[in-house]
Amino acid sequence: MYFAATALALLIERFAGYPQFLARQIGHPVEWIGRFIAWLDARLNPADEPGNRVAGIIALLALLLVSGCLAVAVALLLRQLPYGWIAEAVIAIPFLAQKSLRDHVLAVADGLDISIEQGRIAVSRIVGRDPDGLDRSGVARAALESLGENASDGVVAPAFWLALFGLPGIVLYKSINTADSMIGHKSPRHLSFGWAAARLDDLVNLPASRLTGLIFALAAALSSREKARTAFAAMARDAQRHASPNAGWPEAALAGALGIRLGGPRSYGGRPVDLATMGDGRSDLDASDIRDGLRLYGRALSLLTALCVALAVLF
Repeated sequence: MYFAATALALLIERFAGYPQFLARQIGHPVEWIGRFIAWLDARLNPADEPGNRVAGIIALLALLLVSGCLAVAVALLLRQLPYGWIAEAVIAIPFLAQKSLRDHVLAVADGLDISIEQGRIAVSRIVGRDPDGLDRSGVARAALESLGENASDGVVAPAFWLALFGLPGIVLYKSINTADSMIGHKSPRHLSFGWAAARLDDLVNLPASRLTGLIFALAAALSSREKARTAFAAMARDAQRHASPNAGWPEAALAGALGIRLGGPRSYGGRPVDLATMGDGRSDLDASDIRDGLRLYGRALSLLTALCVALAVLF
């Protein structure tokens, strides 16, 4: 187990994020993964002759083989050093997204304080739905849904796999998650080719999504036992009604803890979609609700880091 490295990576990344000077000099490791996925997509799934599931499985296996072998090689090298676990934690930092998620969601609240249009511009950077038709509540709802889902995908899940398997665990997870975001959608070109990436992403996010919901509920308990109760109740009632097998757990917990309602109608590419609602609270939302969500998110991050520290001491 790699609890100490996970705790250190979480602590550093939460406040420092990925250094901008490194991003300018060498780019971001997730971007490297994305470029390799794009290369595989172009070779095995050309636009004029979209690939099938077999081609998608081959692409996914190639991605996991390359990224996994590189991560294992680096990890084995670092583990020969006296304090190699510290270096492993530092290298894992770019694969976490605590600070980036907070900054992007806070930008939506700040944008809404200025105008509805600024809120729409900010939220369009973190969600795929059409922003033009969103009112203030719709913008706030979109930001909070992104906060809930990405707290799982961008923070808890990578930390979970880092804690279990070290650097190879977090690199392989991020490779799968990036593949899902790039080719796992239901466009005509990627419906078959991205099938394996989408299914594997659902699988590797299954434990962390439930854990994220639990952490949100426990974080709510730090301020109110009633908020924790409604968070647990919302998860039990609504999580499995979500279109995603995983996103409903953190979103329902967040909605219950904040006493609000998430989900419902929206549109993607001009196509209306009506999703199940998460939570049974009020639906009239604003920037203050986004900030309440971010405060809960901050407490959840503290709980997650404290859990890793405790497990590092025990094991």
